[in-house]
Order: sequence, then C-alpha cells, then structure tokens
Amino acid sequence: MHVGILYSRIRKDEKLLLNELRERDHTIEKIDVRKQTFDIGEVPEAFTDLDIVVDRCLATSRSLYATQFFEAYDVPVVNSHETADICADKVKNSLALEQAGVPTPNTKVAFTKETAMEAIEEFGYPCVLKPVVGSWGRLMAKIDSPDAAEAILEHKATLGHYEHKVFYVQEFVDKPGRDIRVVATDGEPIAGMVRSSDHWITNAAKGAETDVFEPDEEAKALVRQASDAVGGGLLGIDLMETEDGYTVHEVNHTVEFKALDGAVETDVAGTVVDWLEERAAAAADEELEVSA
Repeated sequence: MHVGILYSRIRKDEKLLLNELRERDHTIEKIDVRKQTFDIGEVPEAFTDLDIVVDRCLATSRSLYATQFFEAYDVPVVNSHETADICADKVKNSLALEQAGVPTPNTKVAFTKETAMEAIEEFGYPCVLKPVVGSWGRLMAKIDSPDAAEAILEHKATLGHYEHKVFYVQEFVDKPGRDIRVVATDGEPIAGMVRSSDHWITNAAKGAETDVFEPDEEAKALVRQASDAVGGGLLGIDLMETEDGYTVHEVNHTVEFKALDGAVETDVAGTVVDWLEERAAAAADEELEVSA
C-alpha cells in the first residue's frame, strides 16, 4: 500500500511505524505539514494515489485542518477529523464520554473567574484545573486551597489565548499512585501499561515508571465504549482505578506508544500496521463498490 505519514517532527514513535512499513515493502509518502500547502479545490499531486494517511502531527491546529483536507480529497485518514476534533478538546472529550455512558470524572466548565471559583468550591479541595487543549500533563494544576485557586485563576485570566478563558474544572480522583494507558485500534486493545509515580500526574512524559497492564473484561469493555464514543481509530485510552471500578479520564487521538512499546512484549508498531493494512484494504473495497 501507499501510506502517507503526516508529521511535523519524526520522533521515536514515527520511526517505529516507518521501520515497520519499510520492512513490509510499503511505499511511504512523508508529508511534513510545515512545508505542505493544501488547496481547497485541487488535490496536490503527491496525494492522488495514497491508500491511507496516518496523522502524526504534534500541533493540534495542524492536525485538525490537515485531516479535514484529506477527507475533502477522499483520502482515508487515521484518525478521522471528527475523532481528532473530539479528542483534541477536553470539553468535547468529556462530553462524548459522558453521553456514551462511559464512567468519567465529574467535570464542570466555566467562562469567568467568578463562576470557575464557584465550581471549584462545589468540588471542594483538592480538585484539578486543566487546559482544554494540551498534552504530556502540561499546565495542569491540583488546587488545594482557596488562595491557590484565586492565584491560578488570575494567572489564566490574564493569559492572552481564548482557551485560557475556558476553565475546565474536574474532581480529584484519588488513584493508587498510577493510571493506565491502553492503546487500541477501533476499540480492540493492542497492549496496555500502568504508569506509576509519587507525583499526582502520572504521565510517562513526566517520568512515570511503566509496567505491563493486562486489561480485564471491565477494562476491555470500557476501552471499546470510549473508542466508539469518539468515533474509533488508533487511540490511547487513559483509565484510573477507583473504589467503584475504572474511570476513563481521556482519549488521545495522536497517541504516543514508544513508552508502551518498551514496557510490553507485544510488537505495537507491527500490530498498528496490521490494522492500517486492513483499513486501507477495506477503503479500497468500498471505493470499488461505489464505482461499480
């Protein structure tokens, strides 16, 4: 197959995918989004014979626009623009999970410092304030007191970007010093890992230790539900353990898997490419049926 890799920087994750694709003799079109232009009417020549495109953009804005263009060009893209749009925004993410009946932390959204403070007081201390767009655990704050809340809200209110004026307030989940990342394709788990840390933020990007996680039936069911809630695709589903079972706090659409690949025996990149081959073949069959 002819695979487009949409990227802005080649990291270890992308190298794992590229190596696997090359070993299988697939043709690769590396598309550096920083150097590419997209025409609203004419399909760029380099895209005319692509079987599938894999979005690996680091910047959310680039990912959202580029996936929309590929869909307009009738080129299958992983993940879809719809999925990217939901997963890139924590508000949309939380709403999708809640509406699908997936257990997820209680969350409130406010648009002024005053109403955000009311939401924080309703949750009590500690609670968590997160940016609506962001990854790697950055710009998240655990709020332990009214003084801390007032200071953080004031800082966010004075920042220039409109996203900082959207206050995403969430209950603090007292997890057992770890959370869980499961990478899945259309709801089918490839592999999972636990990320453990003494810090309340347990992202691998923040230095958390990783170990294998074998999803039980409850976790598998929630992974499928969460995937369906955001439109499916190649996703990272993040879960936390509570006294009442698992809760899904986020679904990631340009999921990183290098830490997972190092923690498990499963060939993560190989399994992803297996799925990409299936997706490309299904898209080709559908196109033949339409043209018949």
